[in-house]
This record gives sequence, C-alpha cells and structure tokens, in this order.
Amino acid sequence: MAASLVIASRNEKKKKELLQIIGDINLEVVTLNEFPDAPEVEEDGLTFRENATKKAREIARFTGCLTLADDSGLEVDALGGRPGVYSARFAGEPSDDERNNQKLLDLLQGIPAQERTARFRCVIAIAFPDGRVETTEGACEGRIGFNPGGQGGFGYDPLFIPDGFSQTFAELSPEVKNRISHRGKALQAASKLLRSL
Repeated sequence: MAASLVIASRNEKKKKELLQIIGDINLEVVTLNEFPDAPEVEEDGLTFRENATKKAREIARFTGCLTLADDSGLEVDALGGRPGVYSARFAGEPSDDERNNQKLLDLLQGIPAQERTARFRCVIAIAFPDGRVETTEGACEGRIGFNPGGQGGFGYDPLFIPDGFSQTFAELSPEVKNRISHRGKALQAASKLLRSL
C-alpha cells in the first residue's frame, strides 16, 4: 500500500489541483476531511513561509504522515502589499471570498489600470513526522481587474488577471491556470521534491 500524503486543508479543490499538477505519484493523497479530529492550526505567522511550515509541522505530528501545507495570498502594490498573509481573512472572520473581493475593489476604487499591479505568492511546506520541513515557493505577477469575471477557481481568482492574459484566473482553464499560477509553480517544485523522497 502506498504511503499517505496529507494535505493540511479541508478544501477538496486543493486536492484536485494538486493531483492535476503532480500527476501520478506513489502516495495516497488525502485531506483533513479524513481526520475530523485534526486541530485547527492558527495561522499567526508574519510570512507565508511561517504559516505553511507551522501548519505542515502540526498536522504531520498529529497524523504521523507526510504532510503538505501551503500558505498563499495576494500582494497588491497600491495597497502596500496588502492583503498579504491576511488574504483569506481580509474582510474579517469568517473567511468569505465574495466579501474579500468586494473589499479589495472598494479599496482600489479610483486607482487606474496601470497602478493595479499585484502578485499571487505561494509557499508550500512538506513536513515529515520527525519534524523535518522542506519548502518551495512560487509567484505569479498580474493586475487587479475592475469587475469580477469567471466562475472557476476560488479566492481572488475572479479579480486577478495574470501578465500576458486578458482573462482572470477564474476564466482560464484549469490546465492553463495550473501551469502559470503561483500555486502551480510551487506545486511543480514540491512534486519534484516528493518524487525524490
């Protein structure tokens, strides 16, 4: 039987995305939905790396399995890099994509297209049950649109237009998005790491 790789998230979309990117790997990939008693890890780090590492380490310790955790977010230049590590909770608790997107649009009101530059950043941490952690990173440059577009993806995908494209992440096919996205780049690097284990 293949060893397990636990994704430190209850988001099944993340599992699907991971499997699309890493392809065939000799690990059984499961989410925290398989571990209903898993602790909620407080993401109180000041960087994506701190949050991803803490999440991966705590879940690896709890499950006794190899664990992959990511922390990612949107950095908007006109907002001094915000929302950054607070991307998921930008509009407050509980986390809500629609409210986060609306708050972002409100804050950027009156900001012209050329000043709406932004990037998505992602850090992936892979933790071993013995406490060892390896990390990979990815970034995708782009800009924030004026109106949401598309039904795909999640988070800020309906507002983020990657460089070289006229569509938002939410309008691109999963194949294209996975190839160019911050998470896609970090996962590609993580997949090389997982294959070398």
